[in-house]
Amino acid sequence: MIRVMLADDHQILREGIRRGFESAGDTVVAEAADGEEAIRLAREHSPDVVVMDLSMPIMDGVTATRRIREEMPEVKVVVLTMHDDVSRTRQALDAGAVGYLSKGCSFSDVLDTVHAVAGGETGLTPELAVSMLRAVESAGDDQPLLSDRQVEILQAIADGSTTKQVARDLGITQKTVHNHLNAIYRRLDTQSLTHAVLSAVRLGIIELE
Repeated sequence: MIRVMLADDHQILREGIRRGFESAGDTVVAEAADGEEAIRLAREHSPDVVVMDLSMPIMDGVTATRRIREEMPEVKVVVLTMHDDVSRTRQALDAGAVGYLSKGCSFSDVLDTVHAVAGGETGLTPELAVSMLRAVESAGDDQPLLSDRQVEILQAIADGSTTKQVARDLGITQKTVHNHLNAIYRRLDTQSLTHAVLSAVRLGIIELE
């Protein structure tokens, strides 16, 4: 069971998402209607995952995401927004979001993404993949190259596999997969799987379909 917090100024949307999570056996521990309330409720309830809108009154979702991740790094944030804007995508990821979904996606996409990030994976749904591809168009710094095995693992995860599936497919232990990912983080100077994928796509090391 995953403990979820919703942050969106549209009550009807929150109600629909809450019912979906409850039907799936998860718990919505709190609902916020603005960014400041999101921070306060995250402190109070310590959710596993926050589903965060970007456009909210008082404080926007990017700022709220950054504050939550700075104060509570164990809390994962998945952005769910109407906006399909490259700069906003990059701002949300830079603020610490580990998933990015458009409100045009299905609830099953939201559920799958929240479960993935709660389990330590990244939420690479088609919507997030498109946003990431657009976000890397203007990037261009050099980065250290990865080993063939690291590329193989990162590509598999970018294609939607979990670390458990990667371990099974490659005939290695899940611990070995995580060791490779830790090495990837160091080489790409990141602490996030989403940002590691972004960097690898930017460098042309892996591709997103």
